[in-house]
Amino acid sequence: MHDPGPERGPKFRRRAEARPDEVLDAALELFIEKGFAATRVEDIARRAGLSKGAVYLYFPSKEALIEGLVRRGLSPIADSALAVIGNYEGDPRVVITGVLKMLAMRLHDPKTIAIPRIIFREVVTFPGLAEMYRREVLDRVIPAIERLLQHGIDNGYLRPVDPHLTIRSIIGPVMLHLVLAEVFSITPPEGLGIERFVDNHLSILFDGLSAPASARRWSAS
Repeated sequence: MHDPGPERGPKFRRRAEARPDEVLDAALELFIEKGFAATRVEDIARRAGLSKGAVYLYFPSKEALIEGLVRRGLSPIADSALAVIGNYEGDPRVVITGVLKMLAMRLHDPKTIAIPRIIFREVVTFPGLAEMYRREVLDRVIPAIERLLQHGIDNGYLRPVDPHLTIRSIIGPVMLHLVLAEVFSITPPEGLGIERFVDNHLSILFDGLSAPASARRWSAS
């Protein structure tokens, strides 16, 4: 009798490896459609074509599903930002510009921007989502940007501001832009326009943050 095992094995292993992503895709769709609170694990299982028990094999709770979405969709953005910041020694405005423009490009993807949207909408009811987002994203990126700002101050690129407070002036407007749209339904007439917002934000930020030419201890020559 023909033994189908060797032929089927790799196919089914590939299928099993893809299932966590299939579950996350189904969860994201339903969180967008119904909201986090109204979505049941059985709804996610049905959308993914799995049993409820199978979903729990990969993600033991709905909160674990959100964490999985953050790790898949937002943690790579944090990784990219940290790779750019690294041990950079030049004008921090170059890196800040690159990181915010990269963020705008990534958030242009509807599946990516949907994740912070869900968190902002549900965080009051589910405070654990904020703790998870802080652990996975903010606690990793904020200290690196603070070090970058301090380097810029020490080398005369930036005015002598408080790096710990200034980080809020860099990140805060981006988060508020999303909160105004997602929580209060206040959007610019042309839509969310994250790329246009970042360009506008950088113009205002750098005009106030840059050291005056007479105070700089560096030269482009």
